[in-house]
Amino acid sequence: MSENWRKAGWAGAAIGVMAAGAAAGVAVERITVGRGMRMKARLALDAAGDYGSLRGTEGTCRAEDGTELYYEVDEVPGDATAKRRLRRKPAPPATVVFCHGYCLGQDSWHFQRAALRGVVRAVYWDQRSHGRSARGLAQADGEPVTIEQLGRDLKAVLDATAPEGPLILVGHSMGGMTIMGLAELFPDLVRERVVGVALVGTSSGRLGEVTYGLPTVGLGAVRRFLPGVLKALGSQVELVEKGRRATADLFAGMIKMYSFGSRDVDPGVARFAERLIEATPIDVVAEFYPAFQTHDKTVALQRFADIPVTVIAGDRDMITPLAHSEAIKEALPGAELVVLESAGHLMMLEQPETVTRLLTELLARTGAVPAPAAANVGGHGRSTAGSAPRPGPGS
Repeated sequence: MSENWRKAGWAGAAIGVMAAGAAAGVAVERITVGRGMRMKARLALDAAGDYGSLRGTEGTCRAEDGTELYYEVDEVPGDATAKRRLRRKPAPPATVVFCHGYCLGQDSWHFQRAALRGVVRAVYWDQRSHGRSARGLAQADGEPVTIEQLGRDLKAVLDATAPEGPLILVGHSMGGMTIMGLAELFPDLVRERVVGVALVGTSSGRLGEVTYGLPTVGLGAVRRFLPGVLKALGSQVELVEKGRRATADLFAGMIKMYSFGSRDVDPGVARFAERLIEATPIDVVAEFYPAFQTHDKTVALQRFADIPVTVIAGDRDMITPLAHSEAIKEALPGAELVVLESAGHLMMLEQPETVTRLLTELLARTGAVPAPAAANVGGHGRSTAGSAPRPGPGS
């Protein structure tokens, strides 16, 4: 049975590379250190960092299929007092809504959340089957996940947390696709209320062409068989999860290679990313993967043509490569494209100060945050060597 676990672990790790961006790099952790010592080191990193510990006002809402979606709201202190002092109803505040990526959760925005607390009203939520949200009920009935469904989930969260007032939508990877799904289905909402959008390490389509840094020889065959392999693994959850734990050292190296572009990553941050990704069960990985292969929202991007849009890309992102951000820029000539040097897929963790600064500059352009206040945001981030951004083509 242990050999089966090991095989399942390798399969689960490979799926993490191909489907989840759950990343690899075996050379990072050589077998010269005992497994027990490495386990103790991971536990020490978990205890040392406070990453993912920030909490807001909790709430839940129901998606169209009844799935319970979990969210948290960070209010701006003093807003309620100011409202009580005004004789007439004040204009509703702008709300920034953060949408996380595949196999992650709302805590992946830890650094940005720390910097923006008290500055702007913000909503953080967990997509269906991720984080603290419930497993998708439609998926339990055999219905495949679609980007359109994720867009409707976002609409349910907006209805519950920000039924009025301006909206700034921020999405990383799958979260950016979710925003595009919302725009396609609810154009009136976008036209009337969305005043700014940030698309971080995401894609508007053609994800089936991504090689994930692997040799192109045989990649076509892998893509043909992968959905079936995922489905098979998803039906053996307990076996695969035990295998993933048995190959935890390999999995940790994979995460670091595919998530970050620089070797100089804080070990605590790398471990935090590992915890986020490994918390996603293999059957959830299997449920979501097919949606990305058919994802195409290039037309929907036109809903954002008349508002400020910031596109942030990592030049070493192997999950949603730079070309995908350039394609978004091509579809939205008025957007600002910023390319972060030596950054991988999880750039909001790898270069948090830079990403936070770009987001606050967007907030200032929308009027959600006064320019002087925006200039003071970002001190809670972590400086990273070589994190200076370079403008993308035509930005």
